[in-house]
Amino acid sequence: MSLSTDSGKQYHLCCTGDALDTANAHAVEADITLFGSCFCPFVQRVWVAFEYLGIPYRVHEVDPYKKPEELLEVSPKGLVPGLKLHTFAPPRGLNESTVILEYLEDLAGDTTGRTLLPPRTDPYARALVRWAGSGLWCDGGELNWTDVMVGPWLFRTSNVLRHYRAFDLPAGSKLRAWLDRLFAHPSVKATCSTEELYLDSYERYAFNRPNTSQVANAINAGRGLP
Repeated sequence: MSLSTDSGKQYHLCCTGDALDTANAHAVEADITLFGSCFCPFVQRVWVAFEYLGIPYRVHEVDPYKKPEELLEVSPKGLVPGLKLHTFAPPRGLNESTVILEYLEDLAGDTTGRTLLPPRTDPYARALVRWAGSGLWCDGGELNWTDVMVGPWLFRTSNVLRHYRAFDLPAGSKLRAWLDRLFAHPSVKATCSTEELYLDSYERYAFNRPNTSQVANAINAGRGLP
C-alpha cells in the first residue's frame, strides 16, 4: 500500500537493530574511520565491503545534511561515505563509494587476502565485473562486487519503495533466491537497521519536501546536479 499523507517523520541519526550492534562493535580507534549516515545506501555499500573483507575500521555517524567540519576534511562536498586514513601523517581523506571500494579491495589484497572480485590471476574477469557488473550471486553464498554495488538499493526497494510506492521487484524464483541469500548474508545483515529507520528517514524524499537535499533541489529546479 502506498501512502498519500506526509506524517512529518525525520531522518534518523543513529543506526538501529543489527547495524547498531555492528557500529558499537566498531566504536574504538582504528587505522581507518568510516564517516557515514545510517540510512544512506552509498554508505552501506562501503560498510558491507569493510565487513566482508575483514578490514579493521571505526564507525563515526554524522548528520549528512549538517555537513560537520570533520566530514568536510575528508569529503570536501560533505557527502558520505568518507574515510579518514590515520596511517598517514597527517591523516588523509578519501570519498566517493566506488573509489573507496577500489581502495578497500586493494588493501584487503595486501592484508586479509579476501576479495569481492575474481582472482588476481584473472585480470580480464576482474575488469569485466567492474565494467558490466556481471557476476550475480552464485550458489555457494560468497559476496561479490555486484552484490555490494546494488545490494543496498535492492534492500531499500524491498521496504521503502514497497511502502511509499507499492513497488515490488519482478517475481521470479531465481531473483527471489538471490535476494533472500543476499539479505541474509552476515556482512549485509550486520549493516542493516530496522525497517522503521528507513521508512522514517525516506519519508522526506517520498513526499519531495522542500530542501530535502541538494540533489532534490537541483532536480526540482531543473538545474544540473551538484
